[in-house]
Amino acid sequence: MNNTTKEETVELHQTHLSDVKFADLPLLPELKSAITEMGFEFCTPIQAKTLPISLEGRDIAGQAQTGTGKTAAFLLAAFQHLIKHPKPNKNKRNQSQVRFVILAPTRELAIQIAKDAEKLSKNTELKIALAYGGTGYDQQQKAIEAGVDVLIGTPGRIIDYWKKKVFSLHECQGLVLDEADRMLDLGFIQDIRFLLRRLPDPGKRLSMMFSATLSHRVMELSYEHMNQPEKLEIKAEAVNTKKIAQYVYYPSNDEKIPLLIGLIQKLKPERAIVFVNTKRNAETIDDYLRGNDIQAVLISGDVRQNKRQSLLKEFAAGKHQVLIATDVAARGLHIDDVSHVFNYDLPQIAEDYVHRIGRTARAGASGEAHSFACEDTAFYLPEIEEYIGMSIEMASVTAELLADDLKPRKRITRDRVPQRPNNNGNKPGQKHSGKPRNGGGYKGKNPRNKSGNQSANKTANKSDNKPKAS
Repeated sequence: MNNTTKEETVELHQTHLSDVKFADLPLLPELKSAITEMGFEFCTPIQAKTLPISLEGRDIAGQAQTGTGKTAAFLLAAFQHLIKHPKPNKNKRNQSQVRFVILAPTRELAIQIAKDAEKLSKNTELKIALAYGGTGYDQQQKAIEAGVDVLIGTPGRIIDYWKKKVFSLHECQGLVLDEADRMLDLGFIQDIRFLLRRLPDPGKRLSMMFSATLSHRVMELSYEHMNQPEKLEIKAEAVNTKKIAQYVYYPSNDEKIPLLIGLIQKLKPERAIVFVNTKRNAETIDDYLRGNDIQAVLISGDVRQNKRQSLLKEFAAGKHQVLIATDVAARGLHIDDVSHVFNYDLPQIAEDYVHRIGRTARAGASGEAHSFACEDTAFYLPEIEEYIGMSIEMASVTAELLADDLKPRKRITRDRVPQRPNNNGNKPGQKHSGKPRNGGGYKGKNPRNKSGNQSANKTANKSDNKPKAS
């Protein structure tokens, strides 16, 4: 197979849409009618560039970020391919023959893709199914066993069902890898390769890959498992940042929470997202915002899946003013009218900065991004500014911006996923016996006390336990 790719760099228009109409594309009538019913007339730039290629059955490796319309681009191509190539007869083993697989890095993104898929396929006979971890194992399995054309989900759960022979990939006609860079960052490379090696040869299927960046790792994957893909680079940074007023503050760690609350109280955003690098920081912020009469909601992997979806719906409906999230938890979320983004922690990866601030100023709207370059994350800023091609305006941390007399809410319970006891652990209700585990702490010592002095540990334990700002 020739691994040469055709490269094309595309600069985005000043507006969110291109001048290409869906009506002018060679789409089947049932797909055009669904698009019309959804109120879409013009393509986004990524749709305008990819659809003419993918509708001809050619593979694509496209660089596009969340919010650019890439989901509709690959769904329309996949559906048209399946309709033009009718489902073969069931095999003798009577397994469900999945015809198209769409892989996503997170449950939230998989769910969002499935929602869009249902809308775009409403005038067809195609059957859509979801497969993702955290909930609904038996229900998802039954849906797949009933027969499915398009299977959307996360790699781990899909592999699990394949190993149980819930479905077969022998007749699979296509594959989509959405947010391929994020899947690699999350360590899914082995799972992805496992599935790709069980699909028909690249020349016998339609393959599409989308990624925020077409890094060497991403393109290496396309070289191995795609058929001479067209490489389309859509420079999304210009659109994602041009209408966003960006500011960077240099607070001390102790000033971060007072500054965040002060900015929220001053700016009064109708809907804002606060990004953090750790779940621990997310929980601390959640406690302080709620404790100071700011309606906030936290999403993380520790919250039960059904509760998580409920909270996201409430935020989208305007019930909560602030959403607190890590990059992974927020990936794939489609929430309109977010006016402000706060980077409580600067991201370690420059491209994640663009992902974050791109949550505001969607569909051509304007927005604001306020970033905290604190003692722990300030050294990420030069790489971010180099990546976006501009210097971020510096804003002063003044006394007027720092909220005072802050109190965290008293935490009672959280909707956490129950932890399963390991094989060597005690069962629920069973007392522990034997040697103490780790001496009751990190090797029996306070991990913050590098000297290991026990008296210092005792003194530290008796010190003021007031919550820190970060």
